[in-house]
Amino acid sequence: MPRDRRVCGLSRAEYVERITWFHNYAAPGLLVGGFMVDAARRRLPEGTLFEAACETTSCLPDAVQLFTPCTVGNGWLRVLDLGRYALTLYDKYTGEGFRAHVDPALLGPYPEIAGWFLKRIPKAEQDTKALEDEIFEAGESILTVRPARVSAAYLGKNHKGVIAVCPACGEAYPAKHGGLCKGCLGGSPVLRAEAAPRPRAVPVDEAVGRRALHDMTEVQPGVSKEASFLRGQTITSGDLCRLQRMGRMEVFVEDEGTPGTGFVHEDAAATALSEALCQGGALEPAGPPREGKITLLAARDGLFTVNVERLQALNALADVALSVRHHGSLVKAGEAVGGVRAIPLHLDRAVLDKALALCSGSLLLDVAPLRRVRAGALITGTEVFTGLIEDKFAPVLAAKLQALGSELAEVRFAPDDAEAIAAGARELLQNGCDLILTTAGMSVDPGDLTRKGLQDAGVSGELFGMPVLPGNMLLLARAGTVPVIGVPACALFHQVTSLDILLPRVLAGQEITRTDLAALGHGGFCMNCARCVFPHCPFGK
Repeated sequence: MPRDRRVCGLSRAEYVERITWFHNYAAPGLLVGGFMVDAARRRLPEGTLFEAACETTSCLPDAVQLFTPCTVGNGWLRVLDLGRYALTLYDKYTGEGFRAHVDPALLGPYPEIAGWFLKRIPKAEQDTKALEDEIFEAGESILTVRPARVSAAYLGKNHKGVIAVCPACGEAYPAKHGGLCKGCLGGSPVLRAEAAPRPRAVPVDEAVGRRALHDMTEVQPGVSKEASFLRGQTITSGDLCRLQRMGRMEVFVEDEGTPGTGFVHEDAAATALSEALCQGGALEPAGPPREGKITLLAARDGLFTVNVERLQALNALADVALSVRHHGSLVKAGEAVGGVRAIPLHLDRAVLDKALALCSGSLLLDVAPLRRVRAGALITGTEVFTGLIEDKFAPVLAAKLQALGSELAEVRFAPDDAEAIAAGARELLQNGCDLILTTAGMSVDPGDLTRKGLQDAGVSGELFGMPVLPGNMLLLARAGTVPVIGVPACALFHQVTSLDILLPRVLAGQEITRTDLAALGHGGFCMNCARCVFPHCPFGK
């Protein structure tokens, strides 16, 4: 192979000079990358408007940006960190193109290239000149180039779409990323601009007469773990032995640890966060902060709800922590539902401001009261309607409703006939039932006509099937403003089913979507324990 070959229309000297100007030095990856660009581009039909996809973030994207019109900035270059030294140039309209990659099977004649590319020779031991000579000698012979067609997702302009303002940081970002920018979801490389203050500890005998800077915990294994000294407490000579038994040979005291204006003491930060989280009146603090932590209590009975995306964003701030019970948990007034705390002794005020922004506006945590409804049950099945078998469904439904503060006010029976089922549903609605529960008749059996009957009665917005076992065949719909739940037959045989997960959410007035149901697949498999402890188990969480 000639050593004076031209690459991307340039002589060797011009090629190396261009790369050095752009990349600061003639990196081997960029030298090879130019050959890859040349090989793929030459195979495209003349005049093709093309875009590029790189499968590594190392060097190769620079080759594309240096020797083609495709750049990250103009959106014609897509970079995926797959760790493969490969690129594809393709028609921007059809996706047809060519993919080139360095093929390890072709490196045998080129020991310098193999040593560099396969990391067999440490960088400090590589012969830079010999490696460059081999790259020019090898040219495209170390590449495999094949026709390729890229996914439709890579065709067309990658538009940002609607722009939103992040409630956490106040900066603009593409709304399609979700309710928060990716930076506030833990993706930001920037931590903080100012170093945290470093309070100075003093020997315990010098602390007498001074006030503790923070709560100090005493741990008695298997017995207790509690703050024995509270922030602001004056240390006396009688405290010295106890502090030493706690392993405190030095303590932080107030006059040695006053933070600057850019930081907030852990207790003040926890108090501010607690007040923001309790703003809607559904929660209340259990008391003043202890060790920078405040426990949150439900202020009323109901369904505990969590904005999971904003919770994740809050905890991604690293220096604050909000731990809560599962979204969808039933709680009683006075029950603990979570705890919030500042992690460091002094919290960066900028971090606190971000955390408070995430707690403001729509509620991050809430307790939605359950409506007290007059429910109607439509028991379907010819065998029950004719009295061949005794109905067992009504008592089951009545017990579940009663446990949630509602009542089963009306019961109707219908045979396996769509017209009769429709008539039964209409009668329950006319009698003022504000929740309809239908039973059975919703499987794949051709004789199961409950869904058809409900549709004939004007029930709409049907969501049928959910990824919860037992209870896949549950139906959720509406007759005007009245919720309709189709209860699968398994509710007769299993103590807990999908109904037990969904019913409280319906009574809490939640708008339930197919996406909400899909999310229940994670944790939606009941273990059928010999002794059921639901809801104190993973089912539905």
